[in-house]
Amino acid sequence: MGKLNKKLKRILLIMGTTGAVYGIFRYLLPLVVPFLLAWGLAALLGPSSRWLSGHSRITLYIRGKQKVLMIPPGIIGGAELLLLMTVLTIMLYFGGRKLCIEAGMFLEQVPVWISATDAWLTGMCHQIENCFCLPADCLVLLMREMLRGLMDSIKHTAMPYLMANSVTVFQYGVETAVFSVILLVSVGLILQEGELWKRRCEQSMFHREYELIRRRLCLAANAYLKTQGLIMLLTTLICMGGLWILRNPYYLLAGIGIGILDALPIFGTGTVLIPWAILCFFRKSWGAGVLLLAIYLICYFLRELLEAKLMGSRVGLTALETLISMYMGLKLFGIPGFLLGPVGLLLIQDLVKSTEESSEEAL
Repeated sequence: MGKLNKKLKRILLIMGTTGAVYGIFRYLLPLVVPFLLAWGLAALLGPSSRWLSGHSRITLYIRGKQKVLMIPPGIIGGAELLLLMTVLTIMLYFGGRKLCIEAGMFLEQVPVWISATDAWLTGMCHQIENCFCLPADCLVLLMREMLRGLMDSIKHTAMPYLMANSVTVFQYGVETAVFSVILLVSVGLILQEGELWKRRCEQSMFHREYELIRRRLCLAANAYLKTQGLIMLLTTLICMGGLWILRNPYYLLAGIGIGILDALPIFGTGTVLIPWAILCFFRKSWGAGVLLLAIYLICYFLRELLEAKLMGSRVGLTALETLISMYMGLKLFGIPGFLLGPVGLLLIQDLVKSTEESSEEAL
C-alpha cells in the first residue's frame, strides 16, 4: 500500500508539474519573451560593457573633494546593442538589395519560361489530339480557357486577401518597432540593475527554482545555437558543393543563401531547391533536377538526424527523447516548440526531482 501511495504521488507530481510547465509556456512565456531575450543579450554584452565602463572612469577634484565619474554599464551595453542592430540592418539592406537584383534577373526570365511552358503544353495537346483523333486545337483552346479561368480566380482571391492583411502587416511593423525599443531599453536596465536582481533572487524562497530554470535555459539555448550553427554550416557546404557540380556561377552566394534560409523556422532548403528542381524537369534538365532533389534530401535528413542527436547529447537527453519532445513541442506550440519541447522536458524532470528532494529533506 505504501508503494502504491508513493507511485500515485509521483504520478500526480509529474502531471501537476507538466501542467504547470505547459501553462507557463503557453500563457506566461509570450509576455516575457522580450525580457528573456534582453537577459541573454545582457549576459553576452556584460563583460565588454563592464570593461569599457571601468576604463571610462575619470577622477575629478571639485573644491578639494575627489569625485569619480564613469559611464554606466547600461548605457554602454545599450550603445553596443544599438551598434549591432545598425550593422545587422545595414547587412540586411545590402542583402535585400542583392536579392532584389537577383529577383529582377529572375523576372526577366519568366516570359521565356512561360513561352517554353506554353510550347510544351501545346505540343502535348497536339499529341493527344492526334492520338484520339480529336479536332485540331480543341484541347489547346480548352487548356487556354482553363488557365485563363485559373488566373482570374487567383486574382479575385488574392486581392481581398491582400487588402485584408495590409492592416495586419502594418500592425506587425509597429509591434516589431515597439519590441526593438523595449529590447534595447531592457538590455541597458538589466546591465545597470543586474546585481540588484541577483541579490533578490538569492534572498528569495524560490532561489533553487530560479537557479534551476536559469541553468536549464542557458544550457538549452547554448546547445540550440551551437547545433543550428553546425547544421547551417554543413548545409551551406553541401549546397555549395552540389551547385558547383551543376556549374552554377553563383554557387557561393546561392549556397550561403540557402544555408541561412534553412536556419529560419518556417523556411528550409526545400523552399528553393524543390521549385528549382521542378523548373529543371520542365526544361528537361533531368540530371540537374535529380541532383537538386538529392541535395534537398541530404540536407533534410542531415537536419533531422543531427538536430535530435546533437541537441540531446548537449542537454542531457537521448536522441529519441529529444525527437519525441521536439515533435510534441511542435504540435503544442508550433515552430518555437522545437526548442520549447526539450526545454520543457528537462524542466519537468528537474522540478520533479527538486520537489521530491525537498519533500525528503522536510521529512
